[in-house]
Amino acid sequence: MAGTTVAATTVASTTVAELMAELAALEEPRAREVNAKRGDDHGVNLSKLRAVAKRLKTQPDLARELWKTGDTAARLLALLICRPKAFELAELDSMLREARAPKVQDWLVNYVVKKSAHSEDLRRAWFSDPHPVVASAGWALTSERVVKKPEGLDLVELLDVIEAEMKDAPDRLQWAMNHCLAQIGIEFPEHRARALDIGERLEVLKDYPTPPNCTSPFAPAWINEMVRRQSVK
Repeated sequence: MAGTTVAATTVASTTVAELMAELAALEEPRAREVNAKRGDDHGVNLSKLRAVAKRLKTQPDLARELWKTGDTAARLLALLICRPKAFELAELDSMLREARAPKVQDWLVNYVVKKSAHSEDLRRAWFSDPHPVVASAGWALTSERVVKKPEGLDLVELLDVIEAEMKDAPDRLQWAMNHCLAQIGIEFPEHRARALDIGERLEVLKDYPTPPNCTSPFAPAWINEMVRRQSVK
């Protein structure tokens, strides 16, 4: 039994080493430069990273080993090949708190936590966390519920918190709160006027640079555009 364990560990370590070398070979200086502007410390083109994940398929044990490296590209790959339902609540909480790169945080929430049986418990735990990145994850999960399962949410209270705190919130938390504001305005006509009013008065992301043919993240513009699209379906 001991010999089997050593052999398995050696194979796993070799596999991780091979993948780390492969990811290093995929590094592109331009990609690293672009990613650095967003706070992400890696230079792997995400399309190429996804191609590696597609080849590997789902491998929970390998995913955990890749995560342990602490390398951003390796962690992104880990999130693509993991099994979301295999993680315990405390493990997911720890992963979010130790994730440094914004892209890792986003993928962890969107690709793993949202598919986990612990998503609602984590949403509640993270929502009012003093750490803005953790709180932003709670708000992201709340936006998901606003759209897919709003029953039980106090939308008036959410709007109260957004109105009181969004203007001065740190960037990532502000972005998540703004997203929630927009989704409430889009999904609930009875709250739309207030959501538009909050957005207009706070002016959060009003001047955010938006490429042509893309919808501005400024909540009033976002709400009005999505409602317009719904009306012409």
